[in-house]
Amino acid sequence: MTSTIRKKTRIAEILVEALPYIKRFHGETAVIKYGGSVLVDDELKESFAVDITLLKYVGINPIVVHGGGREITRWMQKLGKEPVFLNGLRVTDAETMEITEMVLSGKINSELVSLINRHGGKAVGLSGKDANVFTARKMRPVDNQDLGFVGEIETTDVSLIKTLSDKGYIPVVSSVGESLHGETLNLNADYVAAGIASALQALKLIYLTDVDGIVLDGEVLPEFNLNEAEDLLTHPGITSGMIPKLECCVRAIKDNVSHVHIINGSILHSVLLEIFTDIGIGTKITYTKRTS
Repeated sequence: MTSTIRKKTRIAEILVEALPYIKRFHGETAVIKYGGSVLVDDELKESFAVDITLLKYVGINPIVVHGGGREITRWMQKLGKEPVFLNGLRVTDAETMEITEMVLSGKINSELVSLINRHGGKAVGLSGKDANVFTARKMRPVDNQDLGFVGEIETTDVSLIKTLSDKGYIPVVSSVGESLHGETLNLNADYVAAGIASALQALKLIYLTDVDGIVLDGEVLPEFNLNEAEDLLTHPGITSGMIPKLECCVRAIKDNVSHVHIINGSILHSVLLEIFTDIGIGTKITYTKRTS
């Protein structure tokens, strides 16, 4: 057998392996949090855009949510403004909020929409301010210090997202919201993704990160259930940076999202590997752990 035939045979095997998952997930919704290295690496951006377009073509409804912390910091520094963080949260004054909205809704969102459309999808850019997808309130001060225009989600209305998705579009949502008083607020994209997945009763919520999954004692935990996830929130072996994502996972599972995944977005086509292969990648969290 020549190398060309072997290569084509392997491609056919991959397609056959994917078939049961295509059938199972057809018509279902997957919310994907786009972040980490994917946001800054050109090859990973292209790979992600291809993945999202392919999902739509095989009948899965992807909803993309993104933040952009690194890019916000880069633009702040370009404009002569040093970022300030408090307990991991960006202190967001009026000027920082203006830069944040410019980067998230202007630069990152429009770039991703363009990439997906270039690969044959029909992406539409949104922020939380569009049709009141989510309203928010200012976060309370931390250690008696005001965080400025940092928000917490109060309400979520996914009717526009669902309408667009049902009509064949791919919604791409930036994590900028608005208060009932008309203030633009910077929101945590992990919580935005969990809120949208919960409201849509999504089958899957996938977080793209820079790590292979949830790691304990040097090993990636491939799968665990809700009770185990809640126990891990206070486990000393879980890094502080992973705790907010784990909290989002717990919240989504409690709100009837079937599966939540934390995967390494720096792997090319990581979304397809998770959804369409037998072994998947990263960490999977479900309500009850699989028994077989």
